[in-house]
Amino acid sequence: MHKTSSRLLALLSLLQTRRDWSGEDLAERLGITPRTVRRDMDRLRELGYPIMAFKGPSGGYRLDAGTHLPPLLFDDDQAVALALALQTAATGTTLAEDAARALATIRQVMPPRLRHRMDTMRITAVRPPESGDAPQADAHVLTDLSTAIHTRAELRFDYAADDTATAGRRRRVHPHHLVTWRGRWYLLAWDLDREDWRTFRVDRIQPRTPTGPRFTPRELPGGDVAAFVMSRFRGSDGTTTDWPCQGDVVLNLPATAVAPFARDGIVEELGPHHCRLTLGSWSWTGLAATIGLFDTDIEVIGPPELSDAFAHLATRCANAVRNTTSP
Repeated sequence: MHKTSSRLLALLSLLQTRRDWSGEDLAERLGITPRTVRRDMDRLRELGYPIMAFKGPSGGYRLDAGTHLPPLLFDDDQAVALALALQTAATGTTLAEDAARALATIRQVMPPRLRHRMDTMRITAVRPPESGDAPQADAHVLTDLSTAIHTRAELRFDYAADDTATAGRRRRVHPHHLVTWRGRWYLLAWDLDREDWRTFRVDRIQPRTPTGPRFTPRELPGGDVAAFVMSRFRGSDGTTTDWPCQGDVVLNLPATAVAPFARDGIVEELGPHHCRLTLGSWSWTGLAATIGLFDTDIEVIGPPELSDAFAHLATRCANAVRNTTSP
């Protein structure tokens, strides 16, 4: 019995590694006869595994999708990778509770050697401060959006303008991809009414049913979803991940004092009390204001647009001082 059980586990592990197996290949891998392979396939079917047989010169087998999730087998590296992925998902995400329960289930059945390996690699995903206590996307909405993307069905939904809105505006889109950005879920889609690519926060989407007609997906500019979304969030046209406005300054501060607050900027040490900062923003005035948050003297290296932005910002600040009402 022990030998048969071990053989069944080995057979199941092989079936999970690729789509189709011939009976001869399985028999050779396991050192058994094709007749024993057929019997073992029947045993796996009795245990609930959807084993499909197909015709051919020597016949073959496939582990197909069934109506329920059967027990799965993972090798050591797969099990640890899955556990680490669940640890990340279990921190402040939409599926946090389900991920935590799945992680507990996997950890409970792990051999001691793998449990120790996972514990030594324990990680915590830190949510971005700007996400705060913002509402999370509903898991059912994520499922509906994913289905529309997979089936290439036109999607209709109400979209709230902000977190406090009780009703949203009707939108019609061709859904393309679901992405995460700084702790939030977004839908990347082609907006049919605006005839342009748009990103929508999933927590503000209320899907309408039924979905619309099927569509042929458009080619995303650049072809890279991550690069396109990053570009759009930085105020660009989606073809480059660079900020539309980028400048260089010298700050009278050590590099170690600037680097923690430079976001995705580049900090170069010029000496014990000076550093060069290369930073980007969606506008020149916004870039000047961001750099001005560093409490020190600033020397603008370039470009001229950044110098002009500092001059305009200085004028605004001076006007604000003059317009201040004395107590």
